[in-house]
Amino acid sequence: MALLLFSIFVVDFIVKRNKITGSNSFTILFYALLTVVFPETLLDPNAIISSFFLLLAMRRLISISSLKNIKFKIFDATIWILAASLFYDWALLFLILVFATIYMYDPKNVRNWLVPFAGFFTVFMIANGIFIFTGHSEFLLKHYQFLVAPDIVYFSYWGHSTKMICFVLLTVITSIFAFVKLGKSGMGKVANLRLIALSFFIGVVFNVLKLSENVYPVMVTFFPSAVLLTKYIESIKKPKIREIVLVSAVIIPFLVLFSSMAIN
Repeated sequence: MALLLFSIFVVDFIVKRNKITGSNSFTILFYALLTVVFPETLLDPNAIISSFFLLLAMRRLISISSLKNIKFKIFDATIWILAASLFYDWALLFLILVFATIYMYDPKNVRNWLVPFAGFFTVFMIANGIFIFTGHSEFLLKHYQFLVAPDIVYFSYWGHSTKMICFVLLTVITSIFAFVKLGKSGMGKVANLRLIALSFFIGVVFNVLKLSENVYPVMVTFFPSAVLLTKYIESIKKPKIREIVLVSAVIIPFLVLFSSMAIN
């Protein structure tokens, strides 16, 4: 739980340090509300730890927009994603973000494309050494199996499938509005938002591949979704409408929570 609370502070730091959103706390509000909508993710410690490492990776990738110390940031982001994959093998999908960031900001520098492989080698050597020392030499071979076996029974329960579908649709719709509103903004803001949107879609794929009974990795999508929802709220110019939307955004998650409790 302490790590989850720290994750919220990291989310706040990322959006404010990189000026992704305005000077408000909507992002951490939505991040917290998503844990209300999906309380089951709190029962999965791997989801919390993996999500935290992915947040640290996103922090480094987003900061590349400053075009300073690009190689160090690529290396750090790769390290954090690989650390997250030690808890969920399919978290390696987020390495797509690293290469997407290189393509967006500095694709002509060949050395940038080689940095992720250096990060991979570094983590492999350190992790393998630790596991051999602790008597778990076969951990990496057993862990990285990349099984595609979503729990159909779990998805067939309407409470789980409906929540996930509504969550994805809501985030997609708000992201469309966010991109439309940012059409005339600086390239840095648009590029960062594209990166965040891409992380959400990778997270959705990750969830489809991994989600099952007692495994709830949906938390990895909370940060990008919270940012996109915040950008939508900020795009509403009329104060009264914004207040109505905000109040609804606070009430609905608790209604979902109480309805789920009543059904169970």
